[in-house]
Amino acid sequence: MGKKSNGAWSEDPRDLLRTHPDYDLGELDRDATPGWEAGKKAAKKFGHERGDLLSELQERLFAEGRTGGGRSVLVVVQGLDTAGKGGVARHVMSKVDPQGVALRSFGPPTEEEQKHHFLWRIKKELPAPGLIGVFDRSHYEDVLITRVEGLVPPKVWEERYDEINAFEADLVASGTTVLKFGLMVSHDEQGLRLMKRLDRPDKRWKYSTNDLPTRRQWDDYQEAYADVFRRTSTEAAPWYVIPADHKWYTRLAITEILAQTLVDMDPEWPTVRWDPEVQRRRLAETMSTRALRTSLKETRREVKKAVADDRQVQEDAATASEVGAESDPLTEAEAEARRAEAVATAAASMLDLQRTRTQKTVLLAERDQD
Repeated sequence: MGKKSNGAWSEDPRDLLRTHPDYDLGELDRDATPGWEAGKKAAKKFGHERGDLLSELQERLFAEGRTGGGRSVLVVVQGLDTAGKGGVARHVMSKVDPQGVALRSFGPPTEEEQKHHFLWRIKKELPAPGLIGVFDRSHYEDVLITRVEGLVPPKVWEERYDEINAFEADLVASGTTVLKFGLMVSHDEQGLRLMKRLDRPDKRWKYSTNDLPTRRQWDDYQEAYADVFRRTSTEAAPWYVIPADHKWYTRLAITEILAQTLVDMDPEWPTVRWDPEVQRRRLAETMSTRALRTSLKETRREVKKAVADDRQVQEDAATASEVGAESDPLTEAEAEARRAEAVATAAASMLDLQRTRTQKTVLLAERDQD
């Protein structure tokens, strides 16, 4: 498969942006857009389309959690000031139902939090089953700011890498998928963004007088981040380091990785233990004949739309699973299986539709006979 420039990923960003034990942060081109050559306009269009898929899959995950499922997703977003962390919540998570998202932000620990283990406050805010949790800053502040600012001895923050790895491994084992995004903006771009905050009256509230002292410690923070990426990117909870000079690329990459993750999780609508036909008859007994006739007319339109939407999601998921695949037989087979499943699901739903219409017709006929 050759490089694409028509508004599609040339390679899977999960492969391009994932770190490894020998990862060198110093070699990162922060102005780059790995895997995407089509530019900003095409990225916005593609991101919108992915948003539809992301929204549907998130709703299924939420429904799964409400009916006894134990799975959730934790999105960790780290980066220096102006890297675009807030934009992830506003532009990526706005694509999904807000009731299925738990957003948390972690600043300097309070007096009470300082009395506990550094993970104490984190564990209290973990996403419940069915939710996508988003951490704007996280437990990684305890091996970043505490290290650079000298808030704890080196021996303390050194030991925390292993504690974090063990904590995240337990999270994954208990059903939480962990996605960690490091937003890496360049020194020049950070300066421009901070200056913009100073220049614009409507943005000055975002500026802190602490931003400049932190910026003067740029090299120390880069070294701390480099160690985080090398030492805490695991098979269970990998880091994805995203060049963040282009905000649109940051949002596009995170949207894609989150959507691909949910495709792999493959949440499905929960099944019910009660009989729809029994409940439908009981409900019909409480409805007027006019309302029941209206319901019959609506049945075909409403259910056909639901069937079409469901099939579209299955097709989009199949297409998404092929991103970056260069004629990989296994990937192609999995995508084809998803498409076949979409056809089978649609056929079953249409059969259910026919049964529904038949029952409502019978219920109305029974009233005509009375």
